[in-house]
Amino acid sequence: MEKSALNNNALAFIALCNEYCVAVENARESERDEFISSMLRLLPRLYISASDLKIEVADDEFGAYLDSALDEDYYEAVRRSIENLMGADDVYLEVFEENMKYSDTPIGASIAECLADIFQVLYNFVETVKESPTELIGQSLSAVKEEFENYWSRILCNVLRALNHVRYTPSED
Repeated sequence: MEKSALNNNALAFIALCNEYCVAVENARESERDEFISSMLRLLPRLYISASDLKIEVADDEFGAYLDSALDEDYYEAVRRSIENLMGADDVYLEVFEENMKYSDTPIGASIAECLADIFQVLYNFVETVKESPTELIGQSLSAVKEEFENYWSRILCNVLRALNHVRYTPSED
Protein backbone atom coordinates (compact mmCIF):
# COMPACT_ATOMS: atom_id res chain seq x y z
CA MET A 1 0.00 0.00 0.00
CA GLU A 2 2.79 2.39 0.81
CA LYS A 3 4.06 2.68 -2.76
CA SER A 4 0.62 3.20 -4.32
CA ALA A 5 -0.47 5.77 -1.72
CA LEU A 6 2.65 7.89 -1.90
CA ASN A 7 3.25 8.13 -5.62
CA ASN A 8 4.31 11.43 -7.20
CA ASN A 9 0.72 12.47 -7.95
CA ALA A 10 -0.32 11.91 -4.34
CA LEU A 11 2.66 13.84 -2.99
CA ALA A 12 1.99 16.71 -5.39
CA PHE A 13 -1.67 16.72 -4.37
CA ILE A 14 -0.78 16.90 -0.68
CA ALA A 15 1.59 19.80 -1.34
CA LEU A 16 -1.05 21.58 -3.43
CA CYS A 17 -3.66 21.14 -0.68
CA ASN A 18 -1.23 22.65 1.79
CA GLU A 19 -0.50 25.56 -0.57
CA TYR A 20 -4.25 26.25 -0.90
CA CYS A 21 -4.74 26.16 2.87
CA VAL A 22 -1.87 28.59 3.43
CA ALA A 23 -3.24 30.99 0.78
CA VAL A 24 -6.71 30.94 2.32
CA GLU A 25 -5.38 31.29 5.86
CA ASN A 26 -3.36 34.34 4.75
CA ALA A 27 -6.25 36.01 2.91
CA ARG A 28 -6.50 38.77 5.50
CA GLU A 29 -2.92 39.87 4.72
CA SER A 30 -3.42 39.65 0.95
CA GLU A 31 -4.33 42.28 -1.57
CA ARG A 32 -7.68 41.50 -3.20
CA ASP A 33 -6.35 41.13 -6.76
CA GLU A 34 -3.40 39.06 -5.56
CA PHE A 35 -5.73 36.72 -3.64
CA ILE A 36 -8.10 36.31 -6.60
CA SER A 37 -5.14 35.57 -8.90
CA SER A 38 -3.84 33.01 -6.44
CA MET A 39 -7.23 31.26 -6.26
CA LEU A 40 -7.55 31.28 -10.05
CA ARG A 41 -4.18 29.52 -10.27
CA LEU A 42 -4.76 27.04 -7.41
CA LEU A 43 -8.34 25.92 -8.00
CA PRO A 44 -7.86 24.45 -11.51
CA ARG A 45 -4.70 22.68 -10.33
CA LEU A 46 -6.59 21.23 -7.37
CA TYR A 47 -9.36 20.02 -9.65
CA ILE A 48 -6.96 18.33 -12.05
CA SER A 49 -4.81 16.88 -9.27
CA ALA A 50 -7.79 15.48 -7.35
CA SER A 51 -9.28 14.08 -10.57
CA ASP A 52 -6.00 12.35 -11.39
CA LEU A 53 -5.56 10.71 -7.98
CA LYS A 54 -5.31 6.96 -8.43
CA ILE A 55 -5.67 5.20 -5.13
CA GLU A 56 -5.60 1.47 -4.69
CA VAL A 57 -7.72 0.84 -1.64
CA ALA A 58 -7.50 -2.40 0.29
CA ASP A 59 -10.78 -3.94 1.50
CA ASP A 60 -10.22 -2.81 5.08
CA GLU A 61 -9.94 0.81 3.90
CA PHE A 62 -13.45 1.23 2.52
CA GLY A 63 -15.40 3.84 4.37
CA ALA A 64 -12.30 5.93 5.10
CA TYR A 65 -13.09 9.38 6.40
CA LEU A 66 -11.24 12.49 7.48
CA ASP A 67 -11.29 13.48 11.12
CA SER A 68 -12.39 17.04 11.73
CA ALA A 69 -9.37 19.10 12.69
CA LEU A 70 -10.88 22.50 11.86
CA ASP A 71 -13.01 24.07 14.57
CA GLU A 72 -16.02 26.22 13.78
CA ASP A 73 -14.45 29.45 15.04
CA TYR A 74 -11.41 29.09 12.78
CA TYR A 75 -13.62 28.24 9.80
CA GLU A 76 -15.71 31.34 10.49
CA ALA A 77 -12.62 33.55 10.86
CA VAL A 78 -11.28 32.32 7.51
CA ARG A 79 -14.66 32.81 5.85
CA ARG A 80 -15.04 36.34 7.24
CA SER A 81 -11.55 37.39 6.17
CA ILE A 82 -12.30 36.31 2.58
CA GLU A 83 -15.72 37.96 2.71
CA ASN A 84 -14.13 41.24 3.85
CA LEU A 85 -11.50 40.97 1.12
CA MET A 86 -14.09 40.34 -1.60
CA GLY A 87 -16.49 43.07 -0.42
CA ALA A 88 -19.57 43.49 -2.58
CA ASP A 89 -18.22 40.93 -5.07
CA ASP A 90 -18.51 38.12 -2.52
CA VAL A 91 -22.09 37.25 -3.51
CA TYR A 92 -22.85 35.74 -6.89
CA LEU A 93 -25.85 34.07 -8.49
CA GLU A 94 -25.67 30.31 -8.42
CA VAL A 95 -27.21 28.72 -11.48
CA PHE A 96 -26.13 25.15 -10.87
CA GLU A 97 -27.87 24.78 -7.52
CA GLU A 98 -30.16 21.72 -7.55
CA ASN A 99 -33.07 23.73 -6.10
CA MET A 100 -32.75 26.36 -8.83
CA LYS A 101 -35.01 24.44 -11.20
CA TYR A 102 -37.84 24.72 -8.65
CA SER A 103 -37.27 28.38 -7.83
CA ASP A 104 -38.61 31.57 -9.37
CA THR A 105 -36.02 33.65 -7.55
CA PRO A 106 -32.26 33.62 -8.01
CA ILE A 107 -30.15 31.74 -5.51
CA GLY A 108 -27.18 33.61 -4.12
CA ALA A 109 -23.90 32.03 -3.10
CA SER A 110 -20.82 33.37 -1.38
CA ILE A 111 -17.28 33.15 -2.73
CA ALA A 112 -16.01 33.27 0.85
CA GLU A 113 -18.23 30.41 1.97
CA CYS A 114 -17.32 28.27 -1.04
CA LEU A 115 -13.58 28.82 -0.53
CA ALA A 116 -13.98 28.16 3.20
CA ASP A 117 -15.90 24.93 2.50
CA ILE A 118 -13.07 23.70 0.27
CA PHE A 119 -10.59 24.89 2.89
CA GLN A 120 -12.38 22.84 5.56
CA VAL A 121 -12.04 19.60 3.58
CA LEU A 122 -8.42 20.24 2.60
CA TYR A 123 -7.40 21.48 6.05
CA ASN A 124 -8.83 18.32 7.63
CA PHE A 125 -7.02 16.27 4.99
CA VAL A 126 -3.64 17.98 5.47
CA GLU A 127 -3.89 17.77 9.26
CA THR A 128 -4.82 14.07 9.05
CA VAL A 129 -1.92 13.32 6.70
CA LYS A 130 0.52 15.16 8.99
CA GLU A 131 -0.47 12.94 11.89
CA SER A 132 -0.84 9.65 9.98
CA PRO A 133 1.76 6.96 9.65
CA THR A 134 2.73 6.39 6.03
CA GLU A 135 0.69 3.21 5.72
CA LEU A 136 -2.53 5.08 6.59
CA ILE A 137 -2.09 8.00 4.19
CA GLY A 138 -3.83 5.96 1.47
CA GLN A 139 -7.01 6.01 3.55
CA SER A 140 -6.87 9.79 3.81
CA LEU A 141 -6.27 10.12 0.08
CA SER A 142 -9.20 7.83 -0.58
CA ALA A 143 -11.44 9.87 1.72
CA VAL A 144 -10.50 13.23 0.20
CA LYS A 145 -10.95 11.81 -3.32
CA GLU A 146 -14.42 10.55 -2.39
CA GLU A 147 -15.33 13.93 -0.89
CA PHE A 148 -14.04 15.59 -4.06
CA GLU A 149 -16.25 13.42 -6.25
CA ASN A 150 -19.33 13.80 -4.06
CA TYR A 151 -19.01 17.33 -2.73
CA TRP A 152 -16.25 19.83 -3.26
CA SER A 153 -15.61 19.38 -7.01
CA ARG A 154 -18.94 21.10 -7.71
CA ILE A 155 -18.17 23.90 -5.26
CA LEU A 156 -14.73 24.36 -6.79
CA CYS A 157 -16.13 24.71 -10.32
CA ASN A 158 -18.83 27.15 -9.24
CA VAL A 159 -16.51 29.41 -7.24
CA LEU A 160 -13.93 29.32 -10.03
CA ARG A 161 -16.55 30.70 -12.41
CA ALA A 162 -17.45 33.45 -9.91
CA LEU A 163 -13.81 34.40 -9.30
CA ASN A 164 -13.18 34.48 -13.04
CA HIS A 165 -16.12 36.86 -13.42
CA VAL A 166 -14.80 39.17 -10.68
CA ARG A 167 -11.30 39.16 -12.16
CA TYR A 168 -12.19 39.82 -15.79
CA THR A 169 -15.34 41.93 -15.58
CA PRO A 170 -14.67 45.65 -15.30
CA SER A 171 -16.09 47.07 -12.09
CA GLU A 172 -18.65 49.85 -12.22
CA ASP A 173 -16.86 51.90 -9.54
